[in-house]
Order: sequence, then structure tokens, then C-alpha cells
Amino acid sequence: MLNHITIMGRLTRDPELRRTGSGVAVASFTVAVDRDFSGRDGGERETDFIDCVAWRQTGEFVSKYFTKGSMIVVSGRLQIRSWTDKEGNKRRTAEVVADNCYFGESKRSEGAPSAVSYSAPAGGFGGYAAPAAPASDFAMLEDDDAQLPF
Repeated sequence: MLNHITIMGRLTRDPELRRTGSGVAVASFTVAVDRDFSGRDGGERETDFIDCVAWRQTGEFVSKYFTKGSMIVVSGRLQIRSWTDKEGNKRRTAEVVADNCYFGESKRSEGAPSAVSYSAPAGGFGGYAAPAAPASDFAMLEDDDAQLPF
């Protein structure tokens, strides 16, 4: 069976990092994801608010580097969890259990004209990518398509 989901959106609030009784880190957060299409009337696109949970190093990574409004890419599995509310009613909720979380946009240094890109490695634990090359390293091509290699 296959249960894999990838979503991209903005955090609706700062991630909440907690620890289990045995000290395992778990971060919970909600991602606002715009739908790719608008309603039947052609109006504004609708937004889905998707609950996510990240465990261990991935949870610590999300809690440390993401804040409300940050663009995030979450890759993991969809899980349906049953629970009982305070009144004794049985409830079900769907959430994404994150395997990996990545920055969905580059982070700009204050006052700096160019952006530095950050990304999480495969394990989802706080590594940094090398800064993007300055635009002056690129050469402009003439409009003649004959010079293109394809």
C-alpha cells in the first residue's frame, strides 16, 4: 500500500514543540494550503488548513527554523487518529505525519540584496545549503537560437 503526501503552504501559527514523558520531541503545526483552482463562480481560491505533526529531529528542526507565515513543504503520510473529547464523544481527525520538512522559499538577510537558500537534508535536520551564486556570474545569450546547445 502507498500512503504518501506532500503539501506546500504557510504556517498559520508558530509550531508548538512538546516532549513526551520519555523526552521525545514532537512539534505540531497547521499549514494553510491554497487550492489550485477557484470555485465554480471563478472567485477566489479556497484554502485548506491541514494539521501536521513532526517527531524527533524533524520536530526540533521545524520548531527552531519556522515561524508563523513561513512557507513550508511537508512530506510524509496521512494519518487518521481517533480520540475522545471532554464530553465523551468519539472524534476522528486527519493529520500529516511529517517525515521531512523543507523551506518553501529562500530566507532574505536583512538589508542584503541577494537571498541565501536554506534547506533540510533528507533526514529533515537543520543543515544549510551554500549561498546562491551572484547574478554577475551569468552571461547573457544573444537572441540567435543557433547558439543554443539543444
